[in-house]
Amino acid sequence: MSDKVLVSGGSGYIAGFLIRQLVSAGWTVHTTVRSLAHEATLRERLAVDNARLQVFAADLLDDAGWQQAMAGCSHVAHLASPVPARVPKNADEVIVPARDGVLRALRAARAAGVRRFVMTSSVAAIAYGRGRGVHHFTEADWTPLDRTDLSAYIRSKTLAERAARDWVAAEGAALEFCSINPSVVLGPVWSRDYSSSLTIVKKLLDGSMMACPDIGFGVVDVRDVADLHVRALTAAGMAGERFIASGPFLKLHQIAEILRDGLGAQAHGVPTRTLPDWLVRVAARFNPLARAVVGELGSVRHQDASHAQAVLGWTPRPVAQSIVDCARGLIELGVVKS
Repeated sequence: MSDKVLVSGGSGYIAGFLIRQLVSAGWTVHTTVRSLAHEATLRERLAVDNARLQVFAADLLDDAGWQQAMAGCSHVAHLASPVPARVPKNADEVIVPARDGVLRALRAARAAGVRRFVMTSSVAAIAYGRGRGVHHFTEADWTPLDRTDLSAYIRSKTLAERAARDWVAAEGAALEFCSINPSVVLGPVWSRDYSSSLTIVKKLLDGSMMACPDIGFGVVDVRDVADLHVRALTAAGMAGERFIASGPFLKLHQIAEILRDGLGAQAHGVPTRTLPDWLVRVAARFNPLARAVVGELGSVRHQDASHAQAVLGWTPRPVAQSIVDCARGLIELGVVKS
């Protein structure tokens, strides 16, 4: 492979694994960070052939740097998007950079003559806002934005992907666009500056979650998500495609059971009790985190990844391995005390 690819958001969790896979496969990779002050740390963490990696400064809210980062690239994997570590006071703190950032990257890609643009979206744009019950989702589904109880993150992913698809349809010209929509991404941890998606496992391990509310998530391994990006970058006929990247849906108490089975004594802090719905609703009156999940109590969201398997030959690994690998990484890095 001699093509150049831009991976935006190079310091992100998925991006790190994707960059390693691309360099290993022979690609030359451009990547973006918000400040070049982070370049040396990023290169140290990635530990790839530095001759095949160029780092550029670019921000989702500013045009500066995007054209330079795109120069000479035939492909783009757009992973840069805000994932808040806390519930924002104003939803636009998350929505505006997610939506405007992907449009900024798309405009720069078209100007640079990029052939293919793969956007990392989320099942947040597909499978939320239906409330209690068992639900089944495919790539044809969209999260309804008329629900008032959607979190800022869910709104941001839905609005950003819709905006990207609308822009490509109206102004994309020959640019091929597709999206990958992962569920909760777990797996090996490569830094103490860990992804907020790993907070679920951290809270189960460190005792800060004393009981499990009746919520859950599809789970997928970060290595498999990176692999799916590589496949989407290289396969023929990707224009307009959308791929769910998810393993089975697991309730929090099931994730807790996997941790106890896989870690033994190291899982001493993992809760064994479930939290009644009424208590979550009470907490939601004054706790922003509880308020963000109360609308998903009792919801089971099966997200069908068979399209990625059929079209791209993608095969995710067992989620128990991803969950335990994540936990062991958090313990080994000292993020969680064993």
